[in-house]
Amino acid sequence: MRRRRKIYSSNKGSSKGTLFVVLGLIFGAGAYIFTSPSFERVKPVIKSPDNIYWNRKDPLEINISDNMALKSYSVKLSDGEHTVTVANELIVEPNVKSKVIKIEYPKKVVDGVMLNPKAKQFKLTVTATDRSNWGFFQGNSVTKNILVNIDYHRPDVNILSNSYSITQGGSALVVFQVKDESLKDFYLRSGDKKFKVVPYREEGYYAALVSWPFNQEHFAAKVVAEDMAGNKRIVNVPFYVVSKKYKISWIKATDKFIDGKISDLAESNPQYAFIKDRIEKLKAINEDMRKANEDLIHKMASNVSDKIVDEWHILPFYPLKNAKKVASYGDHRHYYYKNKSNEVSQSYHVGLDMASTKMATIVSSNAGKVVFTENNGIYGNMPMIDHGMGLYTLYGHCSTVLVQQDEEIKAGTPIAKTGMTGLALGDHLHFGVLVQGIEVRPEEWMDKRWIKNNIDKVFKEADKIIDGK
Repeated sequence: MRRRRKIYSSNKGSSKGTLFVVLGLIFGAGAYIFTSPSFERVKPVIKSPDNIYWNRKDPLEINISDNMALKSYSVKLSDGEHTVTVANELIVEPNVKSKVIKIEYPKKVVDGVMLNPKAKQFKLTVTATDRSNWGFFQGNSVTKNILVNIDYHRPDVNILSNSYSITQGGSALVVFQVKDESLKDFYLRSGDKKFKVVPYREEGYYAALVSWPFNQEHFAAKVVAEDMAGNKRIVNVPFYVVSKKYKISWIKATDKFIDGKISDLAESNPQYAFIKDRIEKLKAINEDMRKANEDLIHKMASNVSDKIVDEWHILPFYPLKNAKKVASYGDHRHYYYKNKSNEVSQSYHVGLDMASTKMATIVSSNAGKVVFTENNGIYGNMPMIDHGMGLYTLYGHCSTVLVQQDEEIKAGTPIAKTGMTGLALGDHLHFGVLVQGIEVRPEEWMDKRWIKNNIDKVFKEADKIIDGK
């Protein structure tokens, strides 16, 4: 009996050891499975809204991705009665983490069936699987159902009224209507420039001021409207375009000029303060500083409110009483040193210079919001005002600024005094006008007749159509 007990005791100890080994292996295997990247449990991601639009002409694009690697995907399209497979791929490459699936509309019989060509809605079922060993080596899978709305009608665009003509360097106005049940984006475009539009009076109607840069030879404006399905309509605005030549000036850069105003501006800015060479200093101020100053102006003048406009009236600008023009808008200035064969710098004069008496009062002829009151390099002390519709005015070289940042002012408000701050050799006003970040001819906005024919008349014609519907 004792001998038997010893044998029994030995077998019991051996069984316990085996059990611990087995449990250790199980826990080890479990730990490996739960921590190994090859057994990761993160499902792929299908990037798409639950509701999308499709014109059936362009391929639909669905983005799928995985944190490790994709293995396969399939896409099925159903009209509610029939279902066909429109995309199906086993990805051979081992490390593909993302994929753009392009889905063409099946115009022929697929899987023995033909989808209803008159269906207005489809269900798109997308399934993606990764390369994980999770799920008994089947990988992590995800399925997403997407409602597809069929829309092959382009947005409607109607030009209600527009300025008859636009002059190189000048401005114009257009009022138009856009209609579509699933409108995505619309704007006015000229070349690479997108002009923002302002809601006008009622839903679906819009107005926009446009401008033709004085240093661009050609101009054409188009209203572009695109819906959620990718349908696009482009309509030309029938402007009569008028080319204009601008003045070319040759200016001698004297040592006195460089050692005076140019050096003063250079020393006021650490970026240019240590330039010793006269020509390098002139180029730095006339070109680099000028660009930085004008970039700031363009950025501020590109802000256009999206609030609805019921009416918009503008009076002719007359900022300086009894003023005389001393420099033209659009002047292309060539600077030379000692002789004309030695051209050292170029710039454009993008405003109208006017002078009257020393430290004369400058007024804003129209109401607006003050958006800038500080010093702006070559422009000196420079108040800038937003008059709505993307129209801005600026007043350079002022000795004193009389308004505050963000102040709402009325027409006729004194805003500053003329002076010689910035790159000014005499007491005067640099008057600038911008439309959506582009400098335009101030003379147009100072002309009562031009405003009547190109702004007031356009709004009146559009109002008749809107009110008469």
